[in-house]
Amino acid sequence: MAQPSYWVETLGCPKNQVDSDKLVGTLEADGMTRAGSADEADLVVVNTCAFIESARQESVETVLALADAKRDGARIVVTGCMAERYGDELADALPEADLVAGFGVPVTLGRKPDVPALDLLNLPRPKSSAPWAYVKIAEGCDRSCGFCAIPSFRGKQRSRSLDAILGEVDALEAQEIVLVAQDLASYGRDLGHAGAIVDLVEQVAARVARTRLLYLYPSDLSDALIDAVVATGVPYFDLSLQHVSKPLLRRMRRWGDGGRFLARIDAIRQRCPDAAFRSNFIVGYPGETEADHDQLLAFVEAAQLDWCGFFSYSKEGGTYAADLDGEVSAHLMAERLVELSMLQDAITARRRQALLGETVEVLVDAPGVGRTHREAPEIDGIVHVPDTLPVGQFAKVVVTGATGPDLEAESA
Repeated sequence: MAQPSYWVETLGCPKNQVDSDKLVGTLEADGMTRAGSADEADLVVVNTCAFIESARQESVETVLALADAKRDGARIVVTGCMAERYGDELADALPEADLVAGFGVPVTLGRKPDVPALDLLNLPRPKSSAPWAYVKIAEGCDRSCGFCAIPSFRGKQRSRSLDAILGEVDALEAQEIVLVAQDLASYGRDLGHAGAIVDLVEQVAARVARTRLLYLYPSDLSDALIDAVVATGVPYFDLSLQHVSKPLLRRMRRWGDGGRFLARIDAIRQRCPDAAFRSNFIVGYPGETEADHDQLLAFVEAAQLDWCGFFSYSKEGGTYAADLDGEVSAHLMAERLVELSMLQDAITARRRQALLGETVEVLVDAPGVGRTHREAPEIDGIVHVPDTLPVGQFAKVVVTGATGPDLEAESA
């Protein structure tokens, strides 16, 4: 008798990908095998995203499409952030789903989905199928950013133990480990060990060739953490800035301002001229004035970050911002997004052009595709390299071309 098969469809951020890997580990431990496609599977799991309205819409559309495509007799389970946040409401709205299961509820049909019985953080996961892998070091968040609903359904921060994280790093057998969490730099604070992220980074870096960090809250970016990141050989700083106008940041319930951010970025560049930077910004947060927008434009021009993401504000029920005045019209948000994106695209293109002729080290992710320390997987550009370079290995290449976010290179 053939083993039952599964298909897991993942939406949203890298943290969701880690959750999916953990689900795969439980499904395979239950004797299931991965199907070749969703329409061949006995069980289809959709790991949803609920961060903003567009993500929720994508999640619903994906569930409906997979429900239409699944073979007769197959079951479909909806899990992840939407399932946790909306639960019964989502189940009523999606009769196509056989089960809506929040975090920790077993997704294998036939079990009683009563209360969360599994801690996804500590579940085993299969060996990485790529030369790199995300590792989630904590769940939840203790911050109260005005726009964010995540703490309401992900809960307070819960850091994993150092041993559990290092054990997972070893088991993944990846060349590059990408550490993720809702608030990465706060790792260990809930355990009474503020600043533990520094020791964690050092210990992970001692095990793998590359250690990369995503989502650093700027107020927790200490000198010790900067030194630890630079020492890994991957001087890549993904700073969660969101905006630069001080009054608007306070309305967001966040720390800092553009001047402080620029000073920190300049200080890092003085320590490590080769450092790469990424950040994300919200456009059209309630109360954002034309002067605030101009400040953000000036910051983007001055900071010369390698990568930026700009996102329209999305009103989330239950958040502090949902009741704020000063709504920005969708039309104005769209105009501001275009202006910022065009400015950053030109900066990114110039920074990529500046690498022409340089010899760089890439990790070959797939035939013809590599990344230097400047490119995080799945988020930034890539380096097109010769197909002959072995996957999973590092190689020295010379940059010969640049097209938008991507580089072209030949063997050194």
